[in-house]
Amino acid sequence: MANRKEAVRFGGRTSRETADGRSGRLGRILVSLALALVVLVFLAAIGFLVLQIVGKNRLYSSASGEELLVNLADITVSYGGSVEDGGDGWQVGDVRYEGVHYRYNPDILTFLFLGIDKMGEVEPVKDGIDGGQSDAIFLLALNPHNKKATVIGIPRDTMTEVEVYSRTGAYLGIVTAQLCLQHGYGDGAQVSCERSREAVSKLFYGLPIHGYCAINMGAIPLLNDAIGGIDLTAMETMDFDGFHVREGEELHLEGTDAYHYLHDRDTRSAGSAGRRLERQRQYLTAYAVAAVAALKEDIALPVNLYGTLSRYMVTDITVDEVGYLATQVIGYSFEDMCMLEGEIDMGERFEEFYLDDEALYRLILDVFYEEVE
Repeated sequence: MANRKEAVRFGGRTSRETADGRSGRLGRILVSLALALVVLVFLAAIGFLVLQIVGKNRLYSSASGEELLVNLADITVSYGGSVEDGGDGWQVGDVRYEGVHYRYNPDILTFLFLGIDKMGEVEPVKDGIDGGQSDAIFLLALNPHNKKATVIGIPRDTMTEVEVYSRTGAYLGIVTAQLCLQHGYGDGAQVSCERSREAVSKLFYGLPIHGYCAINMGAIPLLNDAIGGIDLTAMETMDFDGFHVREGEELHLEGTDAYHYLHDRDTRSAGSAGRRLERQRQYLTAYAVAAVAALKEDIALPVNLYGTLSRYMVTDITVDEVGYLATQVIGYSFEDMCMLEGEIDMGERFEEFYLDDEALYRLILDVFYEEVE
């Protein structure tokens, strides 16, 4: 009997010891998991930081302002300015115009955005003249010195130098034509975008463009709805394919309505392209504000959009560059969009927009240069 009691007592001690052992092992497992989680979070943070650094370095190394400095110096002299001051604080590339000392800001990042007149997903074409026209053309300039983002609207019918190619891709020369046509001379993908970037850069006297993004118009509903739609006031009365709005009407654009508001125009009406550009300007200004607000709520929004739009988009902006830019633009203020100044003439068949060259020169000084005290 005594042996049984001892056995029971022995058995009881063994059970408690076993429970204590299991509890200790569970505690060690939880500690190990916690440490592993900390390490993973740390590695993720390091990875994200590395991603940003790589993206930043790649962006700034992708373009140079040397050509712009040379060309703007020549233009400054032609407008009565000077480029050889010789005074204290003067640097190579500085210009003086109307008594003001200007210096190029190499820290500005500039991106070209194109809206292509195609609805479906991007499919490279073999026909060298069927790449699609760029119905919307904008430059985005991000200035880290004053934390300002400036959007420059470029009329699609701007008359400039356009490289012409045959259907088989043979180079035929340069003609003066509407800027929107340049994208059509290519594969509808990377080649078309590269040629469009070069054309816009030349138009701006060699302005460095650090990246491009061409989006087929069919992606507009996706972009619009990703941030909950856009509220604005209709700038003109429109009646297209079931889309009916009156000038002055308050709108909340969702889905295909955003596409119609940005894309549709009456080509029989003089100045319709300019009025559409004004609508695009209005929309993009509102979109920028809404997007920054959405970005503050979800820092991963640009990367997620990047994946969503990939089928409709051609870009040389990489994911790591997007990651870097996403962390930067949160603190930026978006100014109202700048529009190129000039005159519209009716050509043989289509409208032609002729730039005011000196107004463009002033705009470049305004956005891409800084006053030197």
